[in-house]
Amino acid sequence: MSRFSSFKQLRAACLDLPAPDQSAADAAAAREAQLTKPPGSLGRLEELTAWLAAWQGRTPPTLGTCEILVFAGNHGVAAQGVSAYPPEVTTQMVANFTAGGAAINQLARTNGARLRVTPLDLDRPTADFTEAPAMQEAEFLDAVGIGYDQVTGESDLVVLGEMGIGNTTAAAAISGALFGGGARFASTGTGVGRDGFGRKRAVIQQALLYHSDVLGDPLRAAAAVGGRELAAMMGACLAARHKRTPVLIDGMVSSSAVAPLKALRDDGLDHARVGHKSADAGHEFLLQELGMRPLLDLGMRLGEGSGAAVALLVLRAALACHTGMATFEEAQVSGKFSS
Repeated sequence: MSRFSSFKQLRAACLDLPAPDQSAADAAAAREAQLTKPPGSLGRLEELTAWLAAWQGRTPPTLGTCEILVFAGNHGVAAQGVSAYPPEVTTQMVANFTAGGAAINQLARTNGARLRVTPLDLDRPTADFTEAPAMQEAEFLDAVGIGYDQVTGESDLVVLGEMGIGNTTAAAAISGALFGGGARFASTGTGVGRDGFGRKRAVIQQALLYHSDVLGDPLRAAAAVGGRELAAMMGACLAARHKRTPVLIDGMVSSSAVAPLKALRDDGLDHARVGHKSADAGHEFLLQELGMRPLLDLGMRLGEGSGAAVALLVLRAALACHTGMATFEEAQVSGKFSS
């Protein structure tokens, strides 16, 4: 039985969200002010530590147990020639994850993070959303519930990633559905040529026109032009908020997957940070709509949670400085003179 029985129930869950622990964030900021450095000299590393404290509800925060959750799905719209790779690559890459041969395996190992991969009905692609909703209500809610249930609340932080041939088309369609502008969020994805890119934009425009009656509803729009792995990522991000677990989002696909939470409630992604800015052109436009600033810009566009996993190393650096540095008093270093 699905965790969510209707759009109405899921919408209520998306609107009923806990707040951060401001006292923990304030305590982290107070410690930062006492460390042997000029105030603010570690830049965003200081803000990140306070953010972790606020959502973990403790000072100092910890990153002892981190999980990377990768969701995989197949898309009926891939039949429109919007990807440089065939749909069977999704299944093959899931096998590669299992064998430990993908980039995300190496990054998980480097981070000491646990990697879990969840395939969603790979032998049954979603419907081609140019001619039908990608998922009916029950299918969408099932996928959201699967993602939700993957978050146990026992981790200090969750990284979200995905795999799915055709999912950059779904990501651009969701972004266009939520924020307007037609196909402006489209990208070359896996590397389609000029003709393929033009076909991709046309497919997105066609889908948005076909589903124009549901574009005002973030959840129905996500079901109409999304994918199972995107719905699962949204569910995982929602569960993390309910369990007060901070989240690192990956690139364009992951950002679009969780965007309905922002569309439903302006602070719906306050417990999340975007790990990196994808080389996919549409991601910059989406980040502007989300009001989120990525931690890194390395020209990556792999997916799998890879960019967010690299950003986790930045969080570890921030935490190491916060917990390991001496205070002025401990180091017997003179603080700033008063004027």
